Amino acid sequence: MEILETSIPEVLLIRPDYFGDARGWFMETWQQKRYAQIQIPEEFVQDNVSFSQKGVLRGLHYQHPRGQGKLVQVLQGEVFDVAVDIRVGSPTFGRYTAAQLSHENHLQMYIPSGFAHGFCVLGDTALFAYKCTDFYLPECEGSILWNDPDLGIPWPLENPILSAKDSHSVALRSAPADRLPKYSGDAR
Repeated sequence: MEILETSIPEVLLIRPDYFGDARGWFMETWQQKRYAQIQIPEEFVQDNVSFSQKGVLRGLHYQHPRGQGKLVQVLQGEVFDVAVDIRVGSPTFGRYTAAQLSHENHLQMYIPSGFAHGFCVLGDTALFAYKCTDFYLPECEGSILWNDPDLGIPWPLENPILSAKDSHSVALRSAPADRLPKYSGDAR
């Protein structure tokens, strides 16, 4: 397993060991002891899979006060994946980190609680899987505007296909402070 640091120390890119031959391939995508060694001691309680077509953008989603840490990966296709630090008081508040995740590069991204997360589909379709550290709770969900000019995320598409909820998100500076997580030190 290879660990790649991002511009935000708490967000990690992980390349699991990959074994391929003429028959196909095998990859271990989660093993609690091994991931705990890289300071991801999380207990994951929910697994999700989404399927999206080209041009779909999902995000930037978060939960508060019951935050969700996420371990995300692409099972088929390719996405531009983004994590934004929305922890009030954090030294990296309002900064993002991004990476291309695909079934070909086998990368995973670990996004701790306190970050907003989103992705857009780069190929024809994408099958996207993620493990969550808390259950989805509609009463705790929040969404930051995908094209918030203060964030300056260089999304690789101009007119994404959005859900109604995502098209009505707010800029980070307009989000009520009591609806945002607070920074309390290292997220891991």
